[in-house]
Amino acid sequence: MSMDVIAPSSNALALRHAAFAEWRRLLDGQLDPDTRRWWQEALEQLARQPSANTLVLLSSQCKRRLGDSLVPDSQGWTRTQLARALLLAQLLQQQASADRLPLLRQLFLWADDSEKSALLKALDDLDTQGHSRDLALQAGRTNNREVFAAIALDNPFPARHYNDRAFNQLVLKSLGMGLDSRRINGLAQRRSVDLNQLALDLMEEQLAAQRTVSDGLPQVIAFELLSPAQRQRLRDLCQQRRLPPHWLEHFPADA
Repeated sequence: MSMDVIAPSSNALALRHAAFAEWRRLLDGQLDPDTRRWWQEALEQLARQPSANTLVLLSSQCKRRLGDSLVPDSQGWTRTQLARALLLAQLLQQQASADRLPLLRQLFLWADDSEKSALLKALDDLDTQGHSRDLALQAGRTNNREVFAAIALDNPFPARHYNDRAFNQLVLKSLGMGLDSRRINGLAQRRSVDLNQLALDLMEEQLAAQRTVSDGLPQVIAFELLSPAQRQRLRDLCQQRRLPPHWLEHFPADA
């Protein structure tokens, strides 16, 4: 068990403290003296007034004060996103264990789309036990590409805490929104016969509607689990040039 995770009782959130310490180090290294001064004052203000209202006020100032450039070695986080995640983590740590999950839900409802994205990107480190799964599933119903990508891509939370049905739905929606399925964390371990069928159904729907087949579909399919009939159907589609020839490269050597 990781020593940087404090396990709470009941459905309280357990934060991964080492992750936030590293993010704090990365963000601090990007700030000039004036910007760092504002950032330190923001953290101190939140420590004195640990409320949702204080966090919302400070969060709204982050982009103007810190800028929105990418932070090197942060796996795609911007300064504003990191700052918002760090403020959120600090506020949750200052709450009684039983109050953390209700507060997280409240803040998600209050957040604008960019703030929702930062919260979702940090969710696996804000909630190591998966108690906020309903919040994540709710977020996944959005039609906002930025918000959906925050939970679907480069995020371990769904792979760790979604059941097969929810995970498969996330994969299909990612394909439908044109997102890169290779960035779905844990996809290789969650491929299955059921996901194969869903992916092939999507492919047939796109072909029937004369739409371009999603580029990421081959990465979703476990070709070694295809039935003989399914394999033959894909070969036929490639021969008819209705599928790109690179699909054939995904077949096992003995298939």
